[in-house]
Amino acid sequence: MQDKTEAAARLEVGLRKLDAKSVHIGMVDPDGGFRDKLVSAEKAVKLAKHGYPFCEVLYFWDIAEKTFQDGAYIDRPADIHADTLRRYPFSPDTALCLADFSGEFGQRSARNLCLRLLDEAAQLGYSVHSAFEFEFFVFAETPETLRAKNYRDLTHFAQGNRTYSLQTAALHGDLLNGLKDTMATIGVGIDALHTELGPGCFEAPLTHAKDIKAADDALLFKNFARAFFLRNGLTAAFMSKLSPDLSGQSGHFHISLSDRDGAPAFAASSEPDGISRTARHFLGGLVTLMPELLALCSHTVNAYKRMVPGAWAPTAATWGVQNRTAAVRVINDTPEATRLEFRVPSADTNPYLSLAMCLGAGLYGIRNGIEPPQGSAENFYAARHDPLFTFPTDLGRAADRLDASAAARAIFGDIFVDSHVAGRRFEDAEYRRHVSEWELRRYLEVA
Repeated sequence: MQDKTEAAARLEVGLRKLDAKSVHIGMVDPDGGFRDKLVSAEKAVKLAKHGYPFCEVLYFWDIAEKTFQDGAYIDRPADIHADTLRRYPFSPDTALCLADFSGEFGQRSARNLCLRLLDEAAQLGYSVHSAFEFEFFVFAETPETLRAKNYRDLTHFAQGNRTYSLQTAALHGDLLNGLKDTMATIGVGIDALHTELGPGCFEAPLTHAKDIKAADDALLFKNFARAFFLRNGLTAAFMSKLSPDLSGQSGHFHISLSDRDGAPAFAASSEPDGISRTARHFLGGLVTLMPELLALCSHTVNAYKRMVPGAWAPTAATWGVQNRTAAVRVINDTPEATRLEFRVPSADTNPYLSLAMCLGAGLYGIRNGIEPPQGSAENFYAARHDPLFTFPTDLGRAADRLDASAAARAIFGDIFVDSHVAGRRFEDAEYRRHVSEWELRRYLEVA
């Protein structure tokens, strides 16, 4: 009770500093959605002190809110995290704050899992620094026009866009500055913002942050970017693969460790490639476990439409120094910036799942002294891969691999793995019942 009392006191002080009269409290669902309730500042403080009960259905329904597990859908204990308090960007006297389930039920939460893994890293003497970068398409559509068009023949925003386009930036600079201002209001740093390949395609690498803040920032970026563009009559899409004719959308993740003295733990100028033994073992764990943990960072059916040959995305657990065709790219320009870029996640990833997968596998590698296979500068997109390191080709197979993984259960726990696998299997089953336009055009007249 003392902890909740202290949290409530911190929240009250923070709300007073922001001069906030109300608070958007966000529960994060398994797909990375910000499930919002708006309450008064006074009620938020009361909930922080006495608990924030929330319906368990968040873990019993899919992304389309179709339930896949029977139950009474009771309220489960949850806590408001005062340390996540930020200013809400669309109202001057409003704040936002994250909450999450607690106790045994909270073991289903990817955010709670990340907090546990970050604590384990600290016990080993490391702090974690990371950052996400997201590619996304913007459409000149609203929810109403999307449905009216049945999600077909959509109008792209900035149709003449080219990669790193000065013209797009010049023409739509006010809109892009508005996005940056929105993110600055909620404390999310955008390291750069530029156009990418395709009409209305943009990329936003976020500023690196310590521990859980990097994943919090990524979650808020995606949710509030969608809200920002909707407020401007546009739709931002973070889908992994929108069309065979368009490039896939990545959600690359950068990570590094620092030791107790704040020195970069991944750098060692005297070692091959300038990376330390710690970095090699972290890399070894990640590369070794990646195929069996893939359903964590790639948790939608659509994510596997990007990870196919010729689509500018990894199809196997590989690594290389400065190699952008690898699943893990070692970036070693300077010792202080030496890091790993995990290039497997798509833009549709739940940031907490990507962080948990990467950190959990990396710490497993450090604890067990796992050496990675030989890195390479070859074009991995064109290479033939060892079946041991080849990725599952769809969500169902990936869920089965995760379910059977002894390492996953040792790292993440049975409750988390069972919950995540159940959700992914339901998602895969929903897809398998669907008949696509491709199938109708290919088989209806001739099969």
